[in-house]
Amino acid sequence: MGYLLLTGGTGLLGEYLVRDLLTRGVKLALLVRSSRKVSAHERVEALLTRWEEECELVLPRPVVLEGDLTEENLGLDAPDLRWIARDCDAALHNAASLTFQSAGPDDEPWRTNLDGTRHVLDVCHRSGIRKFHHVSTAYVCGLRTGRILESDLDCGQTHGNDYEVSKFRAELMVHAADFLDRPTIYRPSIILGDSRTGYTSTFYGFYAPLKLMSTMLSKAAGVASTREELVAHIGFASHQLTSILNLAGGERKNYVPVDWVAAVMTHIITRPQHHGQTYHLAPPEPVKVALTRRAIEQAFENYTELAERKTHSAAEWSEFERYFVEGMKVYQAYWRDDPVFDTTNTRAAAGHLPCPNLDAELFLRVCQFAIESKFGKKPARRMKAPPIDVREKMSPWRRWEIIDKRPLDQHVGLQVDGAGGGQWELVLSDGRLIAVDPGISERCASTLHLDSQTFASLVADATTAEEALEAGQVCLEGDSMPTTMLMNALEEAAGTGANVR
Repeated sequence: MGYLLLTGGTGLLGEYLVRDLLTRGVKLALLVRSSRKVSAHERVEALLTRWEEECELVLPRPVVLEGDLTEENLGLDAPDLRWIARDCDAALHNAASLTFQSAGPDDEPWRTNLDGTRHVLDVCHRSGIRKFHHVSTAYVCGLRTGRILESDLDCGQTHGNDYEVSKFRAELMVHAADFLDRPTIYRPSIILGDSRTGYTSTFYGFYAPLKLMSTMLSKAAGVASTREELVAHIGFASHQLTSILNLAGGERKNYVPVDWVAAVMTHIITRPQHHGQTYHLAPPEPVKVALTRRAIEQAFENYTELAERKTHSAAEWSEFERYFVEGMKVYQAYWRDDPVFDTTNTRAAAGHLPCPNLDAELFLRVCQFAIESKFGKKPARRMKAPPIDVREKMSPWRRWEIIDKRPLDQHVGLQVDGAGGGQWELVLSDGRLIAVDPGISERCASTLHLDSQTFASLVADATTAEEALEAGQVCLEGDSMPTTMLMNALEEAAGTGANVR
């Protein structure tokens, strides 16, 4: 089985997909963009380190391809594109912009949701990738009412915002790509944070009005002199939330926790018999706005503190009230009464994975996390330095031209799990290491498994490969090559054998 090319792996749903797919043994190649302060590899390492600490496990490292979804060829260079063509046999396009209203045709959400989808499809076409998984949204149905079937797409509907239009057109584009096998489409409804912890890394959709209310109440805390006054301001904000959006409280919304969406998708992705269908990832029963409104009020009452002193005048407060009203109007279409999403295909494929109960306690956890994390502005914990950076250690061995032009060479997989690890293909000629390639391809009849602590010990010459093997710190998969040759190759990769030639 080849690699699954995944976009959007550092987003909220992507984080959970990475964790769940890796723990199911799926080999991942992540397309990730570097930021001004952090490289693509550092972003992925921080994500995996968080999962390892939270779940108390050691994860294999995916192949990281530094690129940009909005650029031609995904911003990748020729060697990376050649690697995808050789080693990836499927793609999961998960990246998306959640921008509701666009400033123009060259802005979001069009750049990511349309241009990005086109660029992913172009790379898949040139690479010979025919298996395609696409994350759409249940709201491609637009303003339709009643029961929406999983087989429905273009029914002449109108849409409530630019996001819905962009996702609708992107899904049409995927279906029109005739070089693909029948694509697998996932249509989640409104994704919330983790059902157990409330965790989220993005604050769109449900969180946007919540965030606006939080800003309003931070101002209110500056003019309220008692707890009772602050609660009154919370009541005002809640009333405005429903009156501006013309909500009576009985309207229904289809919320789903991110951990459940990822679990269902992972189950389907890892079972080919379920591919080629469209899946509504929606709850069995929509949630009434009245329930979420009360949870929001309770969360603010419980987790909002009075300011130590008055920092805003009454005039400033009145001005902010007007700002709040205008800001809330942006979300009128979003908070409309939802249709009913048919989930026949989802229940048939993953009926053993029921959606968590969407009760008041879950919404309170979700709101609490958002408020206490200051909607993503709370400083992140500083990540501990990994014991070794295997990618840096392997960089002198990267010789693409040798790998591509010497088909008779021997290939050995090297999987280093844990912080700073990675997956590599050691290329041997006459039993000696001559080059290293990212990932572990099907050409590797033998694979060495170890963790980054063991690799660091090899680099420091604190142990030998033979000693690590005898201690169970190195495991062998496959037996097509002599053990002595494999141990020599491992020591050369760690820099304790012959020098790089």
